[in-house]
Amino acid sequence: MINLIAFLLGGASVAAFAPLGVYPLLLASFAWLIHAWHDASPRRSFVLGFWFGLGLFGAGVSWVYVSMHDIGGMPAALAGFATLAFCAFLALFPAAAGWLQARIPAPAAIRACLLIPAAWVLFEWLRSWILSGFPWLSLGYAAVGSPLQGYAPLGGVLALSFLTLSAAGLVWLIAMHRAARIRWLIVFVVIVTTGQALRYVEWSAPHGEPLSVALLQGNIEQSLKFDPRRYARTLETYALLAEGTRARLIVFPETAVPRFLDNVEPSYLRRLESIALRNQGDILLGVPMRRTPDEFYNSVITLGSSPPQAYHKVHLVPLGEFVPPGFGWVLQLVNIPMSDFSRGAARQRPLAVAGQRVAVNICYEDAFGDEIAAQLPEATLLVNVSNVAWFGDSLAPAQHLQIAQLRAIETARTHLTATNTGITAAIERDGRVRARLPQFSEGRLELTAQGHAGATPYVLWRDWPIVLLSVGVLGAATLVARRKRSR
Repeated sequence: MINLIAFLLGGASVAAFAPLGVYPLLLASFAWLIHAWHDASPRRSFVLGFWFGLGLFGAGVSWVYVSMHDIGGMPAALAGFATLAFCAFLALFPAAAGWLQARIPAPAAIRACLLIPAAWVLFEWLRSWILSGFPWLSLGYAAVGSPLQGYAPLGGVLALSFLTLSAAGLVWLIAMHRAARIRWLIVFVVIVTTGQALRYVEWSAPHGEPLSVALLQGNIEQSLKFDPRRYARTLETYALLAEGTRARLIVFPETAVPRFLDNVEPSYLRRLESIALRNQGDILLGVPMRRTPDEFYNSVITLGSSPPQAYHKVHLVPLGEFVPPGFGWVLQLVNIPMSDFSRGAARQRPLAVAGQRVAVNICYEDAFGDEIAAQLPEATLLVNVSNVAWFGDSLAPAQHLQIAQLRAIETARTHLTATNTGITAAIERDGRVRARLPQFSEGRLELTAQGHAGATPYVLWRDWPIVLLSVGVLGAATLVARRKRSR
């Protein structure tokens, strides 16, 4: 019965993330998990963590099924099994966190507010690295819009995960320990009010003049995107959207031109370049580029007033953009065009366009805050281009937008995102969505964006302080436990 409760609460906690954003629900569900882990054996904690994680990821990344079956055409039974297996793999990380914290003896308050957060954050960090990484649904993303988001420029999403779990631990202490209730309530209020105060700190300063921007959303169905019969219409859709704006910076989505650059009609590229020159600015165009017959990139190129430049995607999606060894058989079951890209260079300079230095990232690259921060403080704007048509009408687009919001907060930069089917949006450096287009509609989002200069503590230090803090907490608790045992 308790495993079922863990599973259901893990699933319910997804409502704390976008699009619902019921953040207190996350504190309540993790307060229960902390209670269940209290005094539980390592084996029991592993099992409870697994069922909680299976509920969390089973509900939160159910869009994997949509990608494989509804869009990719994989048979329903196989897509369902693959989705379940993937979620079960992800659930091993909360399970391992539960096992690790249970292995270390500690007082209830230390366990609830430090030990469990440290173990969870350590395995969240490992999840962002193992098998190329999948940091989706890190707990800190749910804190966007809450008072705790003020800590993001200090320690990034992992710091928010740590503090979210610490806050849940305090909720548990307040509920279960009547004698010290006031003390824990004061600690909770101090953490929350400090986070709220940090939201008003100006971590960056304006750089240059405000820039007119147009973000294009062509709304091309994934089933039609790479259809040769739809190719000319796709190009015309984007050309007309671009011609209708006088913005100095025009941003096309990922692979807006669904053909290798060397196969695109030169007249079309000249047409786009003339638009940018007319506006005395530049275009960022998502298009695949081929260097050799066996080496090609998911890229963004510039057209217009600035010298030609390109960004090649670095962090590729397993099975979507590269084929891990031994998984070639999967591509025989699912229709994924251009599924074996090459990786771009790890250290690419921001693109100098329209008087700004733009850190471009493609698709789910913006889920890796450490990698985004690598282009700062040189970059003055963040731009993400995506094709989230792969996820259909699921939770993924809203979750992706929330991830982008946190990247803006961490770096104190305006974040612009142009997508094929939505959510195309402009995000202020404090995480507020300033404007957005409706999903599944063709349109152009026009606005004025301000570049910024300066470096937040997170940009300077990235994830390492909170990772080392977590390791330090676990190590210190282990040493204290061993000394007490030796006595």
